[in-house]
This record gives sequence, C-alpha cells and structure tokens, in this order.
Amino acid sequence: MTDFLSDYGVIVALACAAAAIAYGLLTTRWLLAQPAGNEEMRAISAAVQEGASAYLRRQYTIIGAVGVVLAVLLGAALEAQGTNGVQVAIGFLIGGAFSGAAGFIGMNVSVRANARVAEQARKGVAAALSVAFKGGAVTGLLVAGLALLGVAGYYGVLLLAGVDEKEAVDALVGLGFGGSLISVFARLGGGIFTKAADVGADLVGKIEAGIPEDDPRNPAVIADNVGDNVGDCAGMAADLFETYAVTAVAVMLLGVLTFQQTTEVAVYPLVVGGVSLIASIIGTFAVRTRNDNVERALYKGLITSGVISAIAFLPVSNWLMDGLAFKEGASSLLKGGSDVPTATDLWLCTLIGVAVTAGLFIITDYYTSTRFRPVRTIARASQTGHATNIIQGLAQGFQATAAPAILISLAILGAYELGGLYGIGVAVMAQLSLTGLIVALDAFGPITDNAGGIAEMADLPESVRNVTDPLDAVGNTTKAVTKGYAIGSAVLAALVLFAAFVEELRDEATASGHAGDIGLGTFDVAQPEVLIGLVIGGMMVYLFASLAIEAVGRAGGAVVEEVRRQFREKPGIMEPTEKPDYGRAVAIVTAAAQREMILPALIPIVVPLVVGLLSYKALGGLLIGVIVVGFFAAVSMTSGGGAWDNAKKLIEDGEFGGKGSEAHAASVTGDTVGDPYKDTAGPAINPMIKVANIVALLIIPFLV
Repeated sequence: MTDFLSDYGVIVALACAAAAIAYGLLTTRWLLAQPAGNEEMRAISAAVQEGASAYLRRQYTIIGAVGVVLAVLLGAALEAQGTNGVQVAIGFLIGGAFSGAAGFIGMNVSVRANARVAEQARKGVAAALSVAFKGGAVTGLLVAGLALLGVAGYYGVLLLAGVDEKEAVDALVGLGFGGSLISVFARLGGGIFTKAADVGADLVGKIEAGIPEDDPRNPAVIADNVGDNVGDCAGMAADLFETYAVTAVAVMLLGVLTFQQTTEVAVYPLVVGGVSLIASIIGTFAVRTRNDNVERALYKGLITSGVISAIAFLPVSNWLMDGLAFKEGASSLLKGGSDVPTATDLWLCTLIGVAVTAGLFIITDYYTSTRFRPVRTIARASQTGHATNIIQGLAQGFQATAAPAILISLAILGAYELGGLYGIGVAVMAQLSLTGLIVALDAFGPITDNAGGIAEMADLPESVRNVTDPLDAVGNTTKAVTKGYAIGSAVLAALVLFAAFVEELRDEATASGHAGDIGLGTFDVAQPEVLIGLVIGGMMVYLFASLAIEAVGRAGGAVVEEVRRQFREKPGIMEPTEKPDYGRAVAIVTAAAQREMILPALIPIVVPLVVGLLSYKALGGLLIGVIVVGFFAAVSMTSGGGAWDNAKKLIEDGEFGGKGSEAHAASVTGDTVGDPYKDTAGPAINPMIKVANIVALLIIPFLV
C-alpha cells in the first residue's frame, strides 16, 4: 500500500475530489426536484435569485478583469527573473476560476433551497432540516472538492510534464494566490452588500417604522435576503476554498524543503484531504433528527466526519510517512526537535488539528450563544441604554480572544515538538479536512434565514414560522461558530505560509550565493527594519478593517435614505395598497459594494510588495504583524458581533423587556454596530492575512 500511495496518491486525491463533486451534483438534482411552494413563494425566491446572480456576475466581471491583468504581469515579471512565471500564472488563473466557481455554484443552489425549506416546513422540523442542510452541503462539498481537484490536478499535470516536485509546488503558489485574490474580494464585496442592506432595513424598518423583520412592506427586505447569500454563502465558500488550497500548497512546500522523500511528503496532505472528503460525505448522512433538536443533529454530522477522518489518518500516515529522513542542509527551524518525526508523530499532529477545530467551536459557541453568560450580559446591559449595550459588547469581543489564543498556542507547541514546521502544517491540513461540513453549516444559516423571510412575506401559517424560526436561530449560531473556525484556520495557515516564506527565502539565497545573509536570526525584532515591518503589518489590519466598516456605513446610509424616500413618497406601502420598489435597494447596495471593495482589497497586495522591495527584513516583520494583529482583530470582531446579534434575538424572544422595549431598541443599535464587525471586516481579515503572505512568497525571486 505504501508504494501504491507513493505512486498513485495524486490519483487517489483526485478520485476523492471527484466523489465530493459528484455528491454535490446529485444532491443538487435531488434538491431542485423538491416542491418550491406556491406562486408567491416562488416569486419571492426568484427575486432573491435574480439579485444574487446579478451581484455575483458584476463582481466576477470586475475581479476577472483584474485577475487577467495580474496574471500577465505576474507571469512576465517572474519570467524576467528566470523563474517559472508561465506555470505560476496558469496556476493563478486556475485558483481564481475554481474559487469563483465554488462560490457561484454554491450560492445558486442556496437561493433555490430557501423556498423549498419553507415549503417543507409545513411537514415539520425534520423535513425542513433535511432540505436546508443538503442545500448547504452542496456548497461545502463543492468548496473542498474543487480546492483539492485544483491543487492535486495541477500538481499532477506538472509532474506529467516532467517538472520536478519542488518546481511544481512553487507553481502551485500561484494557484493559492488566485484563490486568495477571489476570496478577499468576495469577502469584502459580499460583506459590504449584506450588512449595508441589513443595517438599512433594520434602522428604518424595525426602529422608525416599527414593522417586523422580513416584513414585505420594507423596500430593503429583498436586498437583505440577497445579502445573506452573497456574504455568508459565496463569501465563506471563497474564504475556506483559498484557506484549504493555500494550506495544502504550503504544507507541500515545507515537506519538500525538509525531507528527502519529496514524493511522499508532497502527496501526504493531498491524500489526507482526500480521505477526509469521503468522511465528510459519510457525515452528511448522519444529519437527521427525530426529536426536533436541530443543533444536535448538525453537530452529529460534524462529529461523525471528524472521528472517521481521525481514524483514517492513521493508516495513511503509516503507509506514506514511515522512515522519513531530513534533507541535507535543512534548517533547525524546519527540523523542530532533533529527531525525525515518525508516522505516529504526524498522525498525532492530525489529531491536534481535529482537536483545535472542536475547541474553536466550543469557545465561539460560548461567546455567541444565547445560552451562556457573554450574550446574556449584553442583553442585560441593554436595559440601561444604547451606550451600555455597546460597552458590554466591546468588552465581550475583547475577552473572546483569550481562549482561542491559548488553544492555538498550545496546538503550535504540540505540533512543532512532534513534527517541526511540517508537523504544524499537517495539523492545519487536518483541521481543514472538515471544511466540507464547516461550509455546509455556514451555508445552512442564509438558507434558513431566507426560508423564514419567505414564510413571513408570503404570509404562510404560523405553524410554518414555528419551524423556520428555530432553524434560523440555529443557523445564526452555526454562522457564528464557523467564523471562529475560519479565523483560527486562517491564522495557522498564515503561520505555515510564513514558515514557507522564511525557508524559501533561505533556499533562494543559497542558490544565489547569499546563504550567509539569511538565517534563524534574520527577523530579530531588535532590528529596526523588522520592528518597522511589525508596526506596518499591524497598521495594515486596522486600516483594512476601518475601510471595510466605513464602506458599510456609507452604503447602509444610502439604503436608509432610499427606504425613507419610498415610505415618504409611497404612503400606500404601509396600508398596503402600493408595492415597494425592491430592485432599487438591490441596485444601490450592488453598486456600492463593487465600488467600495477595491481600495481595501489592494492593501494586502500593494503594501507587502512595496515593503518587500525596500527590505526583505521589514517584509518578514510585516507578515508577523499582520498575522498576530489580524488574529486578535478578527476574533474580537466576529465574536463580539455575533454576541451583539444574539443578544438582540434573546430580547426579541421575550427576555429583558422583549420586542418594543427600550432594551430592544438598544440591542438593535448594538446589532447594527456588530453587523460590519462580524460579517464584513472581521471575516475579510482572514483572506487578507493570507494574501499578504502569498504575495511575499511570490516576490522572493526579487528579494535576494
């Protein structure tokens, strides 16, 4: 079996990726065969579909044009340096195309699942859960399947073309950059869209007009529903696609730099990803409920997949990673401990990755669920006004950073002791092995949210809302916890990328005769250049986040004005004898999101490029600053924003005064502040961190 996986590991990975894609296609066929409800329900769903498709077409047109230009410039610049620029540029285009496809296909399935979930809600929780989860599973399995297909497929093609392992992996860095570029634009654009629409709908609808959420009289209600999909579905899909692809590439690069068995260490993360895809497919069949406990049913699927993956990693590790030997000249940083890691050591690294996933879920759930103290303290503080709600929400967001930081630190320490930097990479790859189900849980949120909106707008019986509301509540929780997972995996992936940057820089310097200039002390913080880089890296995070939040404020303000205008000029809307112009609000946030996403998206590309060309030491410091500051900023924003959101929902469920109370008004303000935190700036920091590191890897030939 050892020889088989060494020789055919790429084919095994491709077969597993094909199985995941086939599952997605078959599930889509089953989903679309389900009834979509009455004519009014289908019309509402069609409006959401139209808005989401129009937005993504416009977004991908812009990104595609930027991507082609970057691919040409990147390829030409690298070729001029005597490196494999054409191969990198082709990889860049593949990564961008696959990332865009994953988000686009998944989003299109999600916007068709919403009405079908609402219709199935007539039959009860179990039937609605089945459709909602399978709609999310399509996106999840496509993301992981296409990511593995892209990395393993392009790697296999390069090997067949006679390219050696090291050069092939270098070309894959371009694929990672393509996925990352799409991701940062998708996260930013989708985040700006969804929160601008949400803020505008809530401030005028809930506060000023006093009408319920998803009320068809609100002109921004369709835009709000569209935003749920382009932000939480397409955005998260692109985010975890690039994290998965980038991590696989970084682990492969570290492996070929560290060990003599270049074939085995390059194939190992691909096979790990492949077997976990099969485990994820099996896990989807475990998601069912007989007692209407939706959250338990969803997590049962995730746990099933995690356990099967952990068991499967053992024989894969034994078959591929037994009898490793360090490469002559491998640095002590790469080696970690003095001993060569055994197959068992690397299997234990995979268990660390799975354990980190579980830990991040538990921690994020604690800080964002209505069941626990942090959310309840925010809701209680709302009784004394808007300011105290904001103060308590900020405090809980800051506190939410401590436990993940300790967990990730322990994971880094354990994996490094077992397997060096490669061991850390293996742990991250194992963590990302659950990407398929993680994205499924995230996409479950907008599907159930939209289903509840359709039930409200189509005036379906209360019994339907009694099913969709609990599903929506669970969806809010799953969206929150998956964001915690996303930033945790992003930070660990970025750490692996930074390690790859250091070693690739050292390798390039050795080849060019400057080995003495690059060593373990290269990025000593006592050096002014490194310290300056640290400061610039931290600045990048806050500048990026501020521009994203500001964009939501401007676009949200435009929606507020539009909703007010329609209420003022069309008094019959409230009767209702006149129909709101939903399309106008959709057009406003679409244009705003496309315009506003450009500037912040350029920051992680331009700043590392400029700093790196001036000083590679400053660039190293910049990457460290981006990783550390980005982690704390992203966790505090996503957890704090999620806590604000659920504090509002806790009050709306009747606690601390209920709907219409002063506490409710304060909680809406807090939720409005938290919206761009948790759904725009915070999640967009994830790809921003990795884009900066990928750019650093790509420009190494220009640094030494």
